[in-house]
Amino acid sequence: MSPLPGWRAAFRIARRDAARAKGRSALVVAMIALPVLGVTAADLTYRSALPTKAEELTAELGSADARFMATSVGPLKLQQMPDGINWSTPEGTPGPTPEEQAQPVDVPAAFPEGSRSLTERSVPASVTTRHGIADTEISELRISDPMLRGRVELTDGAFPRKPNEIAGTSDFVEAAGLSIGDRVTVRGPEQAYTLTGTVELPADLRADALYALPGSVIAPWQKTADRDKSILPPQPSDPKWLVKGPPGAGVTWQDILAANERGVVVKSRQVALNPPPDSEVPMSSMSSGYSTETETTAAVLTVAAMAVLEIVLLAGPAFAVGARRSRRQLGLVGSCGGSRGQVRAVVLAGGAVLGAGGAVAGVGAGFGLTALFRPMIEDFTGNRFGELTVRPWEILGIAVLGLVTGVLAALAPAIVAGRQSVLESLTGRRGTRRSSRVLPVIGVIALTAGVGIAVYGGVAGDTAFVAGGSVLAELGVLGCIPVIVGFLGRLGRRLPLTPRIALRDAARNRGRTAPAVAAVMAAVAGSVAIATYTSSSAAQHAYDFEPNLTPGTVALTASDIGADAELPRSRAAVEQNYPVSGKAADFGRVWAGSDCSVYYEEENGCGTLELVKPTGKGHSCPLKGKGAKELALRLSADEHKRMVNSPACTDENYTMVAFGTGDHKIIIGGADVLDTYVQLDDPAAAKALADGTPVLLNSAYAKNGEVTLKATHLYNDRDKENRAQHPGKARTTTDRLKVYVAPDRFAATPGIRMVMPEKTAERLGLHVEDYGSFYALGRDATDAESQAAYAALDRAGNRAYLMSSNEVFRTQDDTILLILALFAGVVTLGAAAITTGLSKADAEADLTTLSAVGAPPGVRRSLSGFQCLVVALTGVLLGTVAGLVPAVALRLTDLRGALEDMRADPMQSAYTPIVMPWETVGLLAVVVPVLAGLLAAALTSSRLTLARRAG
Repeated sequence: MSPLPGWRAAFRIARRDAARAKGRSALVVAMIALPVLGVTAADLTYRSALPTKAEELTAELGSADARFMATSVGPLKLQQMPDGINWSTPEGTPGPTPEEQAQPVDVPAAFPEGSRSLTERSVPASVTTRHGIADTEISELRISDPMLRGRVELTDGAFPRKPNEIAGTSDFVEAAGLSIGDRVTVRGPEQAYTLTGTVELPADLRADALYALPGSVIAPWQKTADRDKSILPPQPSDPKWLVKGPPGAGVTWQDILAANERGVVVKSRQVALNPPPDSEVPMSSMSSGYSTETETTAAVLTVAAMAVLEIVLLAGPAFAVGARRSRRQLGLVGSCGGSRGQVRAVVLAGGAVLGAGGAVAGVGAGFGLTALFRPMIEDFTGNRFGELTVRPWEILGIAVLGLVTGVLAALAPAIVAGRQSVLESLTGRRGTRRSSRVLPVIGVIALTAGVGIAVYGGVAGDTAFVAGGSVLAELGVLGCIPVIVGFLGRLGRRLPLTPRIALRDAARNRGRTAPAVAAVMAAVAGSVAIATYTSSSAAQHAYDFEPNLTPGTVALTASDIGADAELPRSRAAVEQNYPVSGKAADFGRVWAGSDCSVYYEEENGCGTLELVKPTGKGHSCPLKGKGAKELALRLSADEHKRMVNSPACTDENYTMVAFGTGDHKIIIGGADVLDTYVQLDDPAAAKALADGTPVLLNSAYAKNGEVTLKATHLYNDRDKENRAQHPGKARTTTDRLKVYVAPDRFAATPGIRMVMPEKTAERLGLHVEDYGSFYALGRDATDAESQAAYAALDRAGNRAYLMSSNEVFRTQDDTILLILALFAGVVTLGAAAITTGLSKADAEADLTTLSAVGAPPGVRRSLSGFQCLVVALTGVLLGTVAGLVPAVALRLTDLRGALEDMRADPMQSAYTPIVMPWETVGLLAVVVPVLAGLLAAALTSSRLTLARRAG
């Protein structure tokens, strides 16, 4: 007998039941439709944002047929692949001679007859902006030509038509604070251009570039540099030609082979889209051999499985409540001769009907929202969609996933409904059923095994074990949730009426409460795991961070030397445009003999200056040499850091040599340098400098309060000025200087080892020069202030350099944590709201009884709030605990890697903290549950209208 008539009746009953219970049906449809909407929108966005081969060619060639370019080996015969990317000289071809390399390639001679071409060349440049100065790239390309459509599009104004006109990308123009009609000056040749319009590159909306006509930037710049040797000549890229082939012919593979004979590489649209057979390609095939298809498939399957799990956990209780509210109808099916299978079919048909409705609604909403937010998505991804790409089979698969999810969510309620006796169904009695005693035992075993596997994976450095163990542990917690929910009922014995009823209702209806708690737990666990790992990694980076400057300071250093430095003008530029606090602390550099920073690779060499470090205990770093590895592994993280930053070890780490001091790190300065940059507030140290005694910041270089300074006074032939000041033969002097030794904490001061008074350096026969200033900042500088300061420094004319502190920025980490918290919060609110709505529908008889015995109207409102609070708070707390398992395991993996690095280099830190994201946890554990409870209470009616007698 065909089963179709029975299923037809089941679907008819399910459809009518869904139409009758519109609120519950809409809830289930929404739960199924939301993930389907998200996956549909993600699929459409991914496929549309991922350019096709034709779109990639348009982004590179515009509407041209091909791009021709010469190679750097001269006009030698080449072989290339059809993609126009890989090329080589034929095997056995001798290398080019210098004459061949110098011989230019006649690229236009390789064009097919009847072609039209455009030249393209770019050059890096520094240009003026409304705020100051910005670096960018200028392309000489006639972007007004129709051949560029699809690659460069005008967004405002007009294309450049004259040699003194220029256009810029929208991002550059906005960042520079420019407007159409403003003048843009290319620094160096000081050529001025009028900004005529803004353009965008559809394939790269964040491009930062300027466009001018061919011959309007590079050639005049080169002529100016030829006349004025102080101007640096331009460094343009190799020229390229965009070619439009003969009408209807394009650029064929035969044209490419002919161009290869002349040493020209060609990328043709026609050939790239329809490559020739391998037999016609002289060059052997090349393949990267790397594919991420397996990893991508695994990731997609994992995400899909998580989405299905979330839907089933949230929608399952809704079907269970629906089945209970329709138990009389299901009992009538049984009383009329319907089998248990037919009763199950009715419930499963309900899942299929609502699943299909959710799938259709989700797919339709996904299309609509993707089209609506397409401009915003394009701005976010950084490229325009060529078209909205739809893969029918993928969309159909997503819809089927929603349908199957609805059926899966109804599976457990269908099994329970099929097991109920006809008498129970007709009388409305639920019967008494005990919770499974096996499931919690299995859950505890799975939790213990999962934690063990995850920890083993972390110690062994195997992320597969970490992932598998974490999932197993989370499933173990899921198995324990019914027992935990049942235990909640015992907590309300001493509580007021409404929280006591809420806890007992959650414990009595575990089939409704446990899945919602599990859904909240799953979302919170993932968010807490990522947030914990992110916070821990950020804390590690902050712990290991080594600043290049003392925090809260900037340093101005000269690029020119001697009288050309003109530091007073540079100092004025910084002080007038930067948010400095207080006066400048001027400093100088010191050297012996000929200045090695000026005269490079001279025949007679340069002078040297060295601060000699004594040997022995207290002077040699324990983390270097014999026994260093064993010592490093025995130290705690704080002990290791203190030793690394100790005077004996601080110079063993690589640190940038700053302030023109060379390896000796000695600067010329006074008490203001100690106060502003070193931040050593010590009157004794200031007095020592005033008396001519150097202040030593690293005590490892002192012995008995003295340092050894070794100077080689060697002069080369070009250094006439210093030779005149110090005539005679080359000599080496070793001086013992009494110094003031600063506390050990100042040994790690970036860039400085000792501050020497100028009169002391002159007494020792050393050369000194004013070299820069230190400034304390009142606050961080804005972009506009930085650009203005750089422009003022440029006007000062000495190319002075302003060095800022490389502070640790955690804006991105904070954004990630906020997004995770919002995601988990939304899921928590949704799950709690769903459970509260089901509780109200499922406990209508209890609420009616409360009203009948005289309960105040506000009881309904407060009861809904506490029911919502119970689900949200329980799920968040369990999720926080579950989320710690993968986070801790992954940090153990990081610890393993850090210990391996420490064994290789004992100076490396193995500090691998586990930091709880208390802001995220607090938001999820306190704010979200309380908000859920308040919303549930506010949206619940406090009065009940009795239409008929309940029961």
